[in-house]
Amino acid sequence: MGRYQRHHQWRKGEKHTEDDEESQTFLMEFANSDSTSVENEGLAAEMDVNVPLCSSISNGTICCDRSSIRSDICVMKGDVRTHSASSSIFLYRSKDGSSLKNYVAGVVEEGKTEELEHEKVKPYTRKWEKSVMDTIDELQLIAKKDTLGMYHQCDVQHDVPAVFFSTGAILHFNKKVIFVMLDYHNWWITKYGDILSQLSDYPPIDFSGDKRTHCFPEVTVGLRIHDELTVDSSLMEGNMGIVDFRNLLDRAYWPRIRSLIQDEEREAQEKLSASLTSESPLEIKNEVQEDQGRKPKLVVISRNGSRAITNENLLVKMAEEIGFEVNVLRPNPTTELAKIYRALNASDVMIGVHGAAMTHFLFMKPGSVFIQVVPLGTVWAAEEYYGEPARKLGLKYIGYQILTRESSLYDKYDKDDPVLRDPKSVTKMGWEYTKKIYLDGQTVRLDLGRFRKRLVRAYDYMFHRLNKHPHLQSQ
Repeated sequence: MGRYQRHHQWRKGEKHTEDDEESQTFLMEFANSDSTSVENEGLAAEMDVNVPLCSSISNGTICCDRSSIRSDICVMKGDVRTHSASSSIFLYRSKDGSSLKNYVAGVVEEGKTEELEHEKVKPYTRKWEKSVMDTIDELQLIAKKDTLGMYHQCDVQHDVPAVFFSTGAILHFNKKVIFVMLDYHNWWITKYGDILSQLSDYPPIDFSGDKRTHCFPEVTVGLRIHDELTVDSSLMEGNMGIVDFRNLLDRAYWPRIRSLIQDEEREAQEKLSASLTSESPLEIKNEVQEDQGRKPKLVVISRNGSRAITNENLLVKMAEEIGFEVNVLRPNPTTELAKIYRALNASDVMIGVHGAAMTHFLFMKPGSVFIQVVPLGTVWAAEEYYGEPARKLGLKYIGYQILTRESSLYDKYDKDDPVLRDPKSVTKMGWEYTKKIYLDGQTVRLDLGRFRKRLVRAYDYMFHRLNKHPHLQSQ
């Protein structure tokens, strides 16, 4: 079956107006990609155990692995220098350099250099999606014979490798690496800076905006993706997997979370001091005791517009009646990821409608419950992109496939229309139909009696788990 996912690339200077769902593209790709390099000093090596093509190359070499349907990977080793004005990366070989393959040009006019090898690559992990790849800038990788070094002097000399990529995809556990971004955006750096700081000891480079010549001992262009929101441990040294990635997120966000907690505690102490004159010690004691015996926590990821739960208020009321402490999370493009992480890391159950925002399940602790509401026409994608990856993270996954009467499409189409009767036949017609009809043109009104059964199951599961392991109540 054909794949679909919502992706958008922002070009230089384009206004960033995406909703929070589209902003999660990075996390989606981030959790299942890696790149090759010679260094191995971080949490887990980025070099595949199964030794893929180009994982080990000699100096003065360009090696490209185009065997994957997902992405192309090229590695350049030796005297590597950037030239952003021409979207090029040059590899200079000495006069007595290694054998020349893909020889494409002879000696050009005097004072210039020979072009010995020329590769082109778009460093993004959706290779099979032409509509997406058409938006990605192409890099020229060129090997030249070094005859006059003074014409390509370095402005900035680096002693660690670089990884070039298009924002939206990356996972690299080795901190001795520099990330070079083709489409650098300040909002992107602000949003994901905490994670980047766990992956690299160096600030990222804006390839298009920084006109200086950067020189590296090695460059990897592109990323290797294992699967949707998955780290294949068999391909990683140390058998690192998706749980290890989540541990990385813990390290990235807890410094900021601790700061938030300290601010809240300070405010609470000030309020408590102000209330001592109006409340008796008995009243204060009762409030503290009530806080210590917490209920299972449920987070609802709320949506506006397409795929919104139109009776969300009734869902919240029902959840509270069942016994949950409910938090409705309404993330927007300016919401700190650390705040979202904190809410979900402290939750026991998360409910959300299928969409890229479901990437937030990565913020939940293993053993928690993830309930995904699956609208019409999204069954395969919901399971492939979020259901199976959630299980690999150790979550208890519950998929709630809505009935036709729970979809707003029920009032738009005849009951015998393929849109309602046979969504598969419609999604096979292509991404444009899937997006227009099922992703952008549908909202959900839950059958609360039917949905209640899943919610009670989740409550019972977490209630017994919390009572069996009391230490979990304080997390």
